[in-house]
Amino acid sequence: MSDTHPIDRREFLKAGAAVAAISAVPAHVLGGARHVPPSERINIAYIGTGTQGLRNLMDALPRKELLITAVCDPNTGSNDYPEWGRNEIRNKIRAFLGDDRYGEGVQGCRCGRNVGIEVVERYYGKNKPDGQYRGCKPYVDFRELLANESDVDALYIMTPEHLHTTVAVAAMNKGKHAITHKPISNVHHEIVVARDTAEKTGAATHLFCAASNSTTPTITEWIEDGAIGPVREAHNWSSRPFWPQGMTALPSDRPPVPDGLVWDLWLGPVPHRPYHPAYTHAVFRGWCDFGSGALGDMGHYSFFQIFKILGLGQPRTVEASRSCYWAIENLTWSKQPTDIAWPQASAIHWEFPARGDRPEVSLFWYDGGLRPPKPTELDADGADMPDEGMLFVGDKGKLLAGFTGGDPHLIPASRMAAYKKPPQRLPRPEDELTQWIRAIRGGEPSSASFQNAYDFSTTIALGNIALRVGKKLVWDADNTQFTNSDAANKLRHRTYRQGWEL
Repeated sequence: MSDTHPIDRREFLKAGAAVAAISAVPAHVLGGARHVPPSERINIAYIGTGTQGLRNLMDALPRKELLITAVCDPNTGSNDYPEWGRNEIRNKIRAFLGDDRYGEGVQGCRCGRNVGIEVVERYYGKNKPDGQYRGCKPYVDFRELLANESDVDALYIMTPEHLHTTVAVAAMNKGKHAITHKPISNVHHEIVVARDTAEKTGAATHLFCAASNSTTPTITEWIEDGAIGPVREAHNWSSRPFWPQGMTALPSDRPPVPDGLVWDLWLGPVPHRPYHPAYTHAVFRGWCDFGSGALGDMGHYSFFQIFKILGLGQPRTVEASRSCYWAIENLTWSKQPTDIAWPQASAIHWEFPARGDRPEVSLFWYDGGLRPPKPTELDADGADMPDEGMLFVGDKGKLLAGFTGGDPHLIPASRMAAYKKPPQRLPRPEDELTQWIRAIRGGEPSSASFQNAYDFSTTIALGNIALRVGKKLVWDADNTQFTNSDAANKLRHRTYRQGWEL
């Protein structure tokens, strides 16, 4: 439906109730999500307008299949968001809107609900005769949005990590589809709840995780062609975290809550604590309650690829090591607690069982500047170990690629030069939004639906639990529990604030 006639569909939905007795009952009336036909645009409520939220907003707005009708964020707006480079967000919005003066005179990175509304209305307004568009509603509380906006078909979730599942499950239970930035959740129990809710409601879901990488089927074809023999190990390493991690105490000072921020809504399900800027915006990732650290931030982009390539399910064991912290107290060295924040550096090892004729696999993760030992094949090429990468080790050789699988090549270079690549036989994936839109239309689920993303999302969550427990853990996938640690099982769950339980 065109955005020039926004009332038509509302009237149609009201009229639908009157004829329900003589027509098929829509799925959303029965508690499930409604498939939106190609003749209609998909009405989107956009939740979260921080830096990553605005980046993704500029990807979503040009899609003709989508119409963003509401924007929700507990922050009205402020100019204190960290970004990848000075004026990065401002300059991207300037280019997107075709306005070289956008944000002129504003110091710092400006984000929040008002910015999101302005970007939506100015973009849609460019296609109006008078250059004006006023069809996007602002909301502070996503629950109020869900209660009021019956026309919304789907939620596009770009909140901090601790809110992803809370918002997605509320949306699906209201008959809405859901797409979320990674991860599904920063606690494992909520990943289970999100998967099960998607299954129950029939909602079309998607987890942003680089599910459109074209090199993933290429690597799969090479490995299945026997280029390096049966794969026994996969290594993946990231230079993250770029944000603070390794904190050993909560902030003790009490700055006032900024004007325009509803702190209670930002906290959501997490038990109350006083506001502090050390928690908000992009730095939430470093805290166990709010984020999932370097592994959760980056591992979803690469583990999607590794699991696709190797056909991995869930691990049977996981163990981890992490940086630790000491302080001098009363002239004595004292080891500091590490249960509130993710470490500055870590290494994690999962063991996966054999799959059919494919052998057992060990998967290794490294972050904070840690890397696997340099393969001798790189010495032969006089090449350095990359700061980030993906390495497959087989019985007959090694395949090295970028962090998410880009630029794959056999090592040493002489091996790549001699290799006769197999013909392309696997389909190349569509972009992530296209996959989700197809599913909303009633087509094939996305390759990173909550159900399809469950195994690698679980693997990441178990790795983070191992970082906090400090022992080798045995995982029982059939019963969704660890068999050798009550402490680890407790960490599968969140302590909820009253009224926010899942």
